[in-house]
Amino acid sequence: MNQQLIQNNLLEINERLARAAQKAGRDRSEIQIVAVTKNFPESVIRLAYQAGLRLFGENRIQEAIPKIESLRDCAGINWHLIGHLQSNKTRKAVEHFALIQSVDALALAQKIAAIGRENNHQIEILVEVNVSGEAAKSGVSPDNVISVTEAIGGFPEIKLRGLMAVGPLTTNEKTIRKAFSLLREKFNKVAERSNCPAKFDILSMGMTDDFEIAVEEGSNMVRIGRGIFGEREAR
Repeated sequence: MNQQLIQNNLLEINERLARAAQKAGRDRSEIQIVAVTKNFPESVIRLAYQAGLRLFGENRIQEAIPKIESLRDCAGINWHLIGHLQSNKTRKAVEHFALIQSVDALALAQKIAAIGRENNHQIEILVEVNVSGEAAKSGVSPDNVISVTEAIGGFPEIKLRGLMAVGPLTTNEKTIRKAFSLLREKFNKVAERSNCPAKFDILSMGMTDDFEIAVEEGSNMVRIGRGIFGEREAR
């Protein structure tokens, strides 16, 4: 892995993002890339940082913390937790991540809020929604998005920034598009409510295999790993 390869891959991703945004009548500048660094070492993340990336997503707390600690010299680097958060690791997540994208239950939000109260700290989160209906995926039911976000809005220790979803595990474009369209619909319904949080502005959906469809359906944050770094080595 070298910086030139990352830069070339990133150039291709940006070109694809620009085309998808143009197709949807949107501006490429609206869409942020979160570089997903699961199973990639600190040295590779540093190369991506040098290539201009600033948002990085990790799936597992225990893998992320050593990387976060070793990259504290990288000014402006921003870490998102994008994987399932186990309740017993909530405190570590709050301590190390700028945004927790994978809040998949009201009980987890309550625990985050309690930690925030202890530290007089406001934590930024996204609510993860299971738009595919797949049993293996985490997330609140689409039917419960309004009630869950309203309840979270009652926690002053939490800043609810938006919604997140993982697309369905399929190559069927119609199925993928339907899932992302559903998340956009739920996002808009929350945003339209009079008690919507002041800065509810992130719609995180789309990964290496489906981010163009996600952008066409309204995503403004895509989570790209393989498209930037290549295939991961299993650990």
